[in-house]
Amino acid sequence: MRLTKRTTISMRVLMYCAIHKDRLVTKSEIAETCRISENHLAQVINRLGQLGFLTTQRGRNGGVTLGRPAARICVGDVFRAVEGPIPVADCLSEEEGSCHLGEVCRLRGAIDHAVEAFYATLDDLQLEDLVRDNAGLAALMSPRTCAA
Repeated sequence: MRLTKRTTISMRVLMYCAIHKDRLVTKSEIAETCRISENHLAQVINRLGQLGFLTTQRGRNGGVTLGRPAARICVGDVFRAVEGPIPVADCLSEEEGSCHLGEVCRLRGAIDHAVEAFYATLDDLQLEDLVRDNAGLAALMSPRTCAA
């Protein structure tokens, strides 16, 4: 299984907002600190806002913040919402005739089981678990200060 860039960016944004939970953070701040393209970031922030994981505020003093406490954001929910139903193999796709082995192939069931195990692991993880007492992550996600 390969995660999309959208999912990895989503998690970085959410972790960044969780670390800076006391304030609004800006798109440009996240882009610079997390080394993410502002174009990709804008799309991800918009989607995370639609899904309720982020709250966005427009305008001169605008920015983003978590839509709910980090302890109530399940990582599995984020992955499912952002990734959507993505088949891991051709035989799992919805396309007609994608695999002629169909119902007799036992691999399909094994892959389904493996994907569910993957999500079950993420379902036990909250955003808070990723950032709590993680000084190394907090240091890496501190806005860079410009030297004059």
